[in-house]
Amino acid sequence: MFFFKKSIINRGIKNKHPEPKNSSQNQNDSSKLSTNLEENLQKIKKALGSSDDIIIREFRFGREKSIKASIVFTDGLVDSISNQEFIMESLMKDFPQDDFSKTGMEDLVLTIKETTLTVADIKDVTDYQLLYELLFSGNVILLINGHSVGLGISMKGGKERSVTEPSTENSIMGPREALTENIRVNTALIRRKINNPNLWLESRKIGEQTKTNVSLMYIKGIASEEIIEEVRSRLDRINIDSILDSLYIEELIQDTTYTPFPTIYHTERPDVIAANLLEGRIAILVNGTPFALIVPAVFVQFLHAPDDYYSRADISTLLRILRFIGLLIAMIGPSVYIAISTFHQEMLPTPLLISLAAQREGVPFPAFIEALMMEVTFEILRESGLRLPKAIGQAVSIVGTLVIGSAAVEAGIVSAAMVIVVSITAISSFIVSSYNLSTSIRMLRFPFMGLAASFGFFGITFGITAVILHLCSLKSFGIPYMTPFAPYIKEDQKDALFQFPRWAQTTRQRLINQRNIRRQNSTIPKPDQGNN
Repeated sequence: MFFFKKSIINRGIKNKHPEPKNSSQNQNDSSKLSTNLEENLQKIKKALGSSDDIIIREFRFGREKSIKASIVFTDGLVDSISNQEFIMESLMKDFPQDDFSKTGMEDLVLTIKETTLTVADIKDVTDYQLLYELLFSGNVILLINGHSVGLGISMKGGKERSVTEPSTENSIMGPREALTENIRVNTALIRRKINNPNLWLESRKIGEQTKTNVSLMYIKGIASEEIIEEVRSRLDRINIDSILDSLYIEELIQDTTYTPFPTIYHTERPDVIAANLLEGRIAILVNGTPFALIVPAVFVQFLHAPDDYYSRADISTLLRILRFIGLLIAMIGPSVYIAISTFHQEMLPTPLLISLAAQREGVPFPAFIEALMMEVTFEILRESGLRLPKAIGQAVSIVGTLVIGSAAVEAGIVSAAMVIVVSITAISSFIVSSYNLSTSIRMLRFPFMGLAASFGFFGITFGITAVILHLCSLKSFGIPYMTPFAPYIKEDQKDALFQFPRWAQTTRQRLINQRNIRRQNSTIPKPDQGNN
């Protein structure tokens, strides 16, 4: 099952011979600015369809108000108060009353940049393509009559969601901040965790229509140069109209398409991103989404939780073992019940077998159909609870499950034992910390039920073997997905199924990082040596 692979060469990358774009669009994007202010404004209005949210303000400044200029900005993306105070007032009131007709327009622009505008980020604009990119990125475009170079002045503002607590990766201990839709806020949250000049950031625009800002973050000297170059290559080959979420990027750069298991890690927590960067991984942040991508990803990483690193090693180890057990129950719990009740009744103690037989005496369906109905019903209730408003979503899910379960047992449609098995299975699926992996386990549960109904435990064994072989065949940016179990790396077992104390974890994962493996001095005294 799911052993097919698909190269990323055919998934959304640039063609050798791209289709020609509209000639008028090319002209608007690539042509240079004119020295005539009116001509520039007319082209902008025509290209943008005279949109109401594009504000064009013409004014005069300088000696005897002889210099004609205009600002262009997008309403809602610009801080209007800062625009008025630091641009309009600076030019119309504080600009030196010099005569630039003799010295030339070059000195005028230089004077505006160096002595008038009190803004840190100012870019020269020479063509319409750059003008539109800056215009829709929260910049104010200053155009001056008689000059073919405008100024892109950063005045980003508008309404945006503030930093809040994580909604999908809750933790009892640890920081209470999550990423937002603003990529600059996200990079700032990460830099607060890692105060290091080696934390590098690379940005690029992806999406022919959306021009979405996508950034790579990694620690120079720790992250593998080969993996960094591979990530750059896959991102640069993307050719798509729009990037609206990090999932768009994930589908286009992942190694394997036909697999139910996630090969790229999602997170909305800055502390999780910082911890992975220190391991040698690479973070991919997409503007407009609060979820970052972490590559490369391995299977065991999806079973770790933020609380593991904010608790004692023995407690974290116990919780990890519980997650692995919960993972097995969520995947094969109903299958084991179907196999035992259908093919292997001799495995049960006689009193329990008699009790189950009495419960199933009035049930008209075989165990497989019974489990299938209950699982589908629970999945419907679960999805409806997610889509309903929060005020009633949880209540509907809980009440619906209890009412439907008890009514189905009383009506003789399903047995009480099946309700218990499905309930334990559903609860076990919530113990997996990663939503993507939990969804994968829910998908695999149904094929396992079919195998159990057809071949009993032999079918379950075949299914588990096939899943393990498939997992061992996967890679994430060249790193084996089952690292550090396959290939087996003894040193990396300190932070896999078990979690060793912090003082014992002296090295980073070997396959992910091969340049700066040691993370701390092995001579650090252990807790029992501190008073010696």
